[in-house]
Amino acid sequence: MNRIVHGDNLEVLQSIASESIQLIYVDPPFNTGKRQSRPQMKTIRDDAGDRTGFGGRRYRTEILKQQPGGQGYTDTFDDFLGFLRPRLLEAHRILTPTGSLFFHIDYREVHYCKILLDVIFTRPCFQNEIIWAYDYGARSTKRWPAKHDNILWYTKQPDLFTFNLTATDRIPYMAPGLVGAKKAARGKTPTDVWWHTIVSPTGKEKTGYATQKPLGILERIVRVHSNPGDTVLDFFAGSGTTAEAAAKHNRSFIMVDQNPDAIAVMQKRLAAYTKPRPSQRKSPPKLKKSVKKSTPRKARLSSKK
Repeated sequence: MNRIVHGDNLEVLQSIASESIQLIYVDPPFNTGKRQSRPQMKTIRDDAGDRTGFGGRRYRTEILKQQPGGQGYTDTFDDFLGFLRPRLLEAHRILTPTGSLFFHIDYREVHYCKILLDVIFTRPCFQNEIIWAYDYGARSTKRWPAKHDNILWYTKQPDLFTFNLTATDRIPYMAPGLVGAKKAARGKTPTDVWWHTIVSPTGKEKTGYATQKPLGILERIVRVHSNPGDTVLDFFAGSGTTAEAAAKHNRSFIMVDQNPDAIAVMQKRLAAYTKPRPSQRKSPPKLKKSVKKSTPRKARLSSKK
């Protein structure tokens, strides 16, 4: 069931069977009015270099030559909501009765997007606004630096959805001395504010694709809001972080993107999860074919902390 699709995401969404996808995460362009790209660099051992590495060794940074346009995309829309609306209507149609949509955006557009989603999903199906907070990058001297993104969580139904809080990772208490040694060692479940660093520019997780999101954020969403065997969809797939999170936790994935750079990054990153096994069909099934539905169950609205 694992698929990477290069094409117009609206056409792909229209080909997917109704009520066949258990979890959708999308990180659409943020309509920043800029070109989103990230230069490719390499470091060379040089005692007169511009950076210090392990053991105090010095290295020189060189920017690699890129093809025109580079690895990125133009993030400008004349009618951003008009672009999103038909895609979100299709997302609502293909979600299972217990399914969830996670819509990742920033402070510039979140209030407009929430109104649009309230109309499509209805306001009772809005469950949370999650704040992903990080502390990296330049500091403005003219206003408070923007160091967070907004993730809106909507469900197909207002009170019947998948929410496996016991499957989440746990985080440290900010004041461990107030809760005792046992609780402090176990940690606590996250709230609607998720402190998580960005993808390290020099770390192994980095693919080089602009706007790549951390695997830890997507793993939390996948573990809590889907079940093993479910299908996870991302139709602004970018570097494929959603797919890796899904595959690591025994979920199937469908990744869609129109950018050939994104497709190339995903094919390399997800090769281990997309190669056919001997017992599998050589040709993947068409998208119109329904995927397996999960058994509806009542959401657990509270859990032991």
